[in-house]
Amino acid sequence: MRDVVVVGSGGGGPVVAKELAGRGLDVLVLEAGARHLRPEQEWTRLEDDANNPITGVLRVGPSRRSEAPWLRDFPQNSFVWQIAGVGGTTLHYFGNCPRPPAGVFAGYDGPDKAEYDTAHLFPFGYDEFRPYLEWVEQTLPVQTAPMGTKESFFFRGAEGLGLAHQTTKDVHGPAYRAQENCILQPQGTAGRTNDRLQLLYPDAQGCTFCGHCFQGCVEPRQAPRNLKARRSTDNSYVPMMLTADAWSQGGKAAELITDAYVVKVLMSNGEARGVVYRTPDGALHTVEAKVVVLSGGCVENPRLWFNSGLPNPNDWVGRGLTEHHLDWVFGEFDSYVGSSRGAGSNVRCDFPGYGGVENVCLPPALQSFAMTFSDSGISGVYDNDSGVGPQGADTLGRLVGNDLKGALSKVDNLLTALVVTDDDVQADNRVTLSSVLPSDEHGRVARVEIQHRKRTARTRRNRDFLAARSVELMRAAGARAVHRMDWAPLLLHVQSSMRMGLDPATSVLDSDGQARFVPRLFIADNSALANSAGGANPTLTSQALATRTAEKIFQTWFGGDPWVAAESPTSSIDDRVTAAVLDRGL
Repeated sequence: MRDVVVVGSGGGGPVVAKELAGRGLDVLVLEAGARHLRPEQEWTRLEDDANNPITGVLRVGPSRRSEAPWLRDFPQNSFVWQIAGVGGTTLHYFGNCPRPPAGVFAGYDGPDKAEYDTAHLFPFGYDEFRPYLEWVEQTLPVQTAPMGTKESFFFRGAEGLGLAHQTTKDVHGPAYRAQENCILQPQGTAGRTNDRLQLLYPDAQGCTFCGHCFQGCVEPRQAPRNLKARRSTDNSYVPMMLTADAWSQGGKAAELITDAYVVKVLMSNGEARGVVYRTPDGALHTVEAKVVVLSGGCVENPRLWFNSGLPNPNDWVGRGLTEHHLDWVFGEFDSYVGSSRGAGSNVRCDFPGYGGVENVCLPPALQSFAMTFSDSGISGVYDNDSGVGPQGADTLGRLVGNDLKGALSKVDNLLTALVVTDDDVQADNRVTLSSVLPSDEHGRVARVEIQHRKRTARTRRNRDFLAARSVELMRAAGARAVHRMDWAPLLLHVQSSMRMGLDPATSVLDSDGQARFVPRLFIADNSALANSAGGANPTLTSQALATRTAEKIFQTWFGGDPWVAAESPTSSIDDRVTAAVLDRGL
């Protein structure tokens, strides 16, 4: 009998595992995908090799790339950027760690209170949650991003909008700021040279400004795994959970099993008491545990719930999916901007109640994808009846032919803005089981439904507002041409399909992250978020919530004391973690 079994090792599972293993619990983590122990040898900088959703190394599928990806049913035009494997979709992310605005939490009474989705708030106040944000910020660690050329252009545009410059981690009204991100700051030769032979650890430490954040971080080369620059969980929380006995007095190292696809949650006397997982040879294995934590993500958690036959009396399992109604605006400049250089996303504007706008740095092939992914058809040819306007941009819709060639021929003269909305929780945005696609070896497959053309008026308002501000920002920064894409559904920031909430009628989890209908079953990842976190990139909020959930598990089921307010977190760059990582080949 294990103390805790955690299903999934993406953004949330390793957080729970690290915290509970550090307090001496026997923790097993099961991951359906692969673990990349030697990313410097296993990963390339070739964008299709990394990101192709069918054959890429960073995809939703088994560890053997010769096998097909796992099936999902998407009845609408959707593109999914998620990853199976240790680190999950944090292998893609840019390390952005903004705090959510206070308006998405219970008890908020600010002057802009009505601007938020007040029907689906977090079931506790922001002041209570802040210590958990601070805990994760110190653990990763989260720091203010360094500035460069593209960032100066973005700042110039933001200042042209008349926005205030924000210097606090908490969000206080419309403002621009450097990102708070979990990318280790450049030291030594890092950031000072492009010569790869001079960018080897320990001469180079932290971010080397390679520009390939989206392909998984391998920089600096030859650094121990826990000293890679970008703090995806495979570089941060996973090394910590696997070395808990080395850095914590009384800690016990968690165990990680990969290629272990969980197919059923076990129940006994109405409580969760373990799981069944399947290995590639087809064998089924049973693990009994005192507590089960689901961290498989917004699609796999409801799929596993339904395939396990768990109760769903209020019909909210899988419902309420939010995914930041994303859009893309970019400007063409006559001078060098450096859009493909450096860390992926170092600056942002926040508009509480609406969402945010952030610069995103992409290598050329992904930049081309972003400029041709549209729900409004081809710019100047047809608009696909999308009902979306250019919001002041020169073009709306994807670029083709000479227009696309012209923009990409000077890719480092582009400045980009990603629109990240605070979208409403809608019950019809949901994950169910497909009645169209055949079952795979793990059971019935997931169906993901997004009501793309039936967004709420507030969600549409937020997207158009942020797109218009992005266009104005580009012009204020000096762009000679500005383009709005009107992105089709891109499932990159997905949240809330197993949401916690104040109202038992519209939520799956209580305020501790425990399933309302299944004691001893907790959820700790983006799917547990009560709403879209106010349009902030969700990982920090999700990991802070996972920290809080781990503490509640420890108190409720193991008789432990809370720790976040009483202790200091162990830094991810602690010498004891590094020594254990090197000694154990982790």
